[in-house]
Amino acid sequence: MNFKGRVVIVTGASRGIGREIASSFGRAGAVVACVATSVKGAQATANEITASGGKAHAYACDVSKSSDVEELFKALVEDLGTPAVIVNNAGITRDTLILRMSEDDWDQVQDVNLKGAFLMIRAASKLMMKARYGRIVNLTSVIGLGGGAGQANYAAAKAGIVGLTKSVAKEFGSRNITCNAIAPGFIETDMTQKLPEEFREFVKKNAPAGRLGTPTDIAPVVLFFASEEAAYITGQVLVVDGGLTL
Repeated sequence: MNFKGRVVIVTGASRGIGREIASSFGRAGAVVACVATSVKGAQATANEITASGGKAHAYACDVSKSSDVEELFKALVEDLGTPAVIVNNAGITRDTLILRMSEDDWDQVQDVNLKGAFLMIRAASKLMMKARYGRIVNLTSVIGLGGGAGQANYAAAKAGIVGLTKSVAKEFGSRNITCNAIAPGFIETDMTQKLPEEFREFVKKNAPAGRLGTPTDIAPVVLFFASEEAAYITGQVLVVDGGLTL
C-alpha cells in the first residue's frame, strides 16, 4: 500500500501500537505527523522514521483539550498541508473496580480515549470535507465490545469509540471520507505488561493463535483501512485478537 506524499496523523505515537503504526506509514511513503503528550516521545518516533528514509514531524498535544487540538492543526497544516489520514490511537487506563473508582479515574479515561478522538475528528473533518477525501481509523478494544472487570471506565470509552465510528461514517460518507475502527485484543505493549502472568497464560491457552499479539499485528490493518483498497469500507469494527473472543 502506497501513501507517498499523503499527510498522516497518528496520535499516541510515542510508543507501542502508535509507534509501530507511525513507522509503518513512514515506510509506505507517507509524511507522518507523530503526535504525543510529550514532544520528546513524538520526536523519538519521528527520528526513527527519518533515519529509515521517511518523512515525519513531531508534535506535542493533549488530545483531551480542545485548545491543544486547535493549535496542533494550525501548526500541522502550516507545516505539512491537509491531512489525508488520521489515526486515533491515544489512550490511557485507570483500572480499578467500580466501588473504588474515583470520578477522576472515570473522567481522565473518557477525556483522553473518547473525547480526544472526537476533538481530533472534528478538527480533521473540516479539512477533509474541503478536500473531499479522508480516511479516519480509530483504535477501540475488545474490552469495548465485551467489557472487563475493573475496567468500566476504559470499556465505556472504547464502546463509545464504536458508536463514534459508525456515526462519523454516516455523516461523512458522501464526501469520500471513511471511518473504521480496529479492536485489538491483548497486545504486547507497556500497557499490557501490567497484566498478571496467570492472565497472560490464559490468553495464550485460549486464543487459537496461542499468543498475545504484537504492534506489528495491528499496524498493517490500520494501513489497509487507510488505503485506496478500502475505499468502499466504512463504519466497520475489525477485531484483531488472535481469535480470543470467538
